[in-house]
Amino acid sequence: MFDGPSSPELDPRERRARLRLARSARIGPMAFHEALGHFGSARAACVQLATIPEAAVAREEAALTAAKGRFLVFGDGDYPAALASLPDAPPVLSAIGDTGLLARPALAVVGAREASAAGRRFAGDLALALGAAGFVVASGLARGIDAAAHAAALDTGTVAVLAGGIDQIYPPQNAGLHHEIAIRGLLLAESPFGAPPLARAFPRRNRIVSGLSLGVVVIEAADRSGSLITARMAADQGREVFVVPGSPMDPRYGGSNSLIRDGAILTRDAGDILTTLRRPFEDIKKQIQPIAKQSENENVTHHARVLSELSSVPTAVDEVVRRCQVSAAAVADVLLSLELEGRLERHRGNRISLI
Repeated sequence: MFDGPSSPELDPRERRARLRLARSARIGPMAFHEALGHFGSARAACVQLATIPEAAVAREEAALTAAKGRFLVFGDGDYPAALASLPDAPPVLSAIGDTGLLARPALAVVGAREASAAGRRFAGDLALALGAAGFVVASGLARGIDAAAHAAALDTGTVAVLAGGIDQIYPPQNAGLHHEIAIRGLLLAESPFGAPPLARAFPRRNRIVSGLSLGVVVIEAADRSGSLITARMAADQGREVFVVPGSPMDPRYGGSNSLIRDGAILTRDAGDILTTLRRPFEDIKKQIQPIAKQSENENVTHHARVLSELSSVPTAVDEVVRRCQVSAAAVADVLLSLELEGRLERHRGNRISLI
């Protein structure tokens, strides 16, 4: 799909030097790649430049390992090829979850944080269809459209790119989704472990979301939406930009409609995306419809069972699973839905209660 300058295996000393170089002050992605080109290697660059000590990298790696994560370093064999081809490719990414998802084709779904119920439903339906077609769904784990797309794609594959460190949960109401993606999908972060999600980090995050993907789907973007930044970055990276249209009277679609006016692909359903990418949609629809109907019926039953076991008194999640007699994954889906609706509170000791 994408060709990038990754090798099967970096020399361990060079890999360590790249970590040091990437985490050093005033060395961003472009400076990192310029240093590699100028000095020939990160090891040589570390001799000539003021870089952080080895011990600092070791401390971060220990913290990441304790969180069940690891580094993906530019040049590693498993560094995502889609990103490696970019001139500002992240020198290092922290990863928690299934890194095998990075070898599959991906599409990004982004949009409004304060999305309408219809917009969130459309994002979920679209993510379900794209997942059935074999795509991983990438997004930024924000409220609204991002969260709806991630939640719908948990079973088929989703990648969440964070603005802060990989351990930083933002926004707080997506804590449950953050946890589920770490288990069933993949979390990625360019910022160091423990770094807060500062404002300047979000555009950097957006270039990774688009860079991982064949294209970006924009849903409900206002005139000043951050999704427009992602769309512009996608176009600059040579990715397709798909946009769901809206009423010209609705300010939530001001940016979306402007993107279509400027040449983005008007998108009514997954068929418009798959047709552009030359994937057969009719076969996919036949797969989705029975799956979606069965899933809807099961979700209603599971939702009722789980809800009947919850109250304002904190209860252990394991106890809820035992009482409901459904799978832990099904219970997790219901809890995530309740949390996104603002009806669930999580407590220490993996306990939960209704709000």
